[in-house]
Amino acid sequence: MQLNEERIQNIRDDFPILKETVYGKPLIYFDNAATTHKPVSVLHKIEFAYNHLNANIHRGTHYLSQKATEAHEGARNDIAQFIGAGKREEIIFTRGTTESINLIAFSYGEALCDEGDEILISAMEHHSNIVPWQMLCERKKMRLRVIPIHKNGEIDLDAYAKLLNDKTKLVAVTHVSNVLGTINPVRQMIDTAHRKNIPVLVDGAQAIPHIAVDVQALDADFYVFSGHKVYGPTGIGILYGKEQWLNQLPPYQGGGEMIEKVSFEKTTYNELPFKFEAGTPDYIGSTALAEALRYIGEIGMDAIVAYEHELTAYAIELMSEISGIQFIGTAHQKSAIISFTVNGIHPYDMGMLLDKLGIAVRTGHHCAQPLMDFLEIPGTVRVSFAFYNTKKEIDIFVAALKKVVAMLS
Repeated sequence: MQLNEERIQNIRDDFPILKETVYGKPLIYFDNAATTHKPVSVLHKIEFAYNHLNANIHRGTHYLSQKATEAHEGARNDIAQFIGAGKREEIIFTRGTTESINLIAFSYGEALCDEGDEILISAMEHHSNIVPWQMLCERKKMRLRVIPIHKNGEIDLDAYAKLLNDKTKLVAVTHVSNVLGTINPVRQMIDTAHRKNIPVLVDGAQAIPHIAVDVQALDADFYVFSGHKVYGPTGIGILYGKEQWLNQLPPYQGGGEMIEKVSFEKTTYNELPFKFEAGTPDYIGSTALAEALRYIGEIGMDAIVAYEHELTAYAIELMSEISGIQFIGTAHQKSAIISFTVNGIHPYDMGMLLDKLGIAVRTGHHCAQPLMDFLEIPGTVRVSFAFYNTKKEIDIFVAALKKVVAMLS
């Protein structure tokens, strides 16, 4: 169903925070790439769980523990279905994208990497998909190699194919750039890597809220994302991994839940997925994340994609009227992210003044300092949309931006 004006207003009514005011002005929230707001159904799910299902899961025989366990494991089933996983055991609960990547960087590195091996990432990666691999390379005396990108923000696929070699142990690449908005051709990149029997990890933090993701159709070996960027709670994320890989990897952390049997002489580990879920999991957050994905599914991803594309094109058209504006990232396939600079004005100054006008944007290097070095800029202003944003908000933003630019020029 198309997202018309009436339906968008009904959706906005589901997000209480959108009724807030900032410095006496209605909040316009264009920082969705950093974190998204939560619909009331997600908030109610959290409240209900604490009020009616709060008991430690898996280990208890009493009623509340069994009900909480059913809710948590039901959420795992729902999340597996949402991303097209083949088995529920391939869904690992983590604290977010960052922990998911660190888990693979450690466990995959310990089990399957040796001195002289290489990890391949792209020039547009978030620090969370750079630093864990650097740490692995330092620990194991490996080499981190970087796929170059074109000036428009698209990956150089010819260079990528040439970088793959017998020493490449894994490719780690973002599905959607958090700075450029580029939607990378990850299925094509995965096919290229698989022809050389090289597995691929996809950072889906910016993709899950904006495009339909089917991990089996992509043939991704690992796919990771965070709950808070997809209208769910903070502090929970997902690592999807093919069973064949997860069975080969050692646990990332030790403790309760991830064990089969413990003695002072030896410990044997639990089966998937529990081998990678040491300690008490966020059984409240898991059910809330599943509810967020259910909410998205009810709206319809096709409708979300079309509407956010419309918003992005509308914003770019209006912003193009501003003298001296430079859009950073002009790939043919883009998500709902626009990064820009104007006439050498510092991004922080623009962001600070826009904030005083009630408009939340993100400024700086966006946890992508190597990308900024490549682009030879200190940072950008970034606006990022969600399906609860409107063209009216964009009109107000562009008018405010014109005032800010005039003040700072």
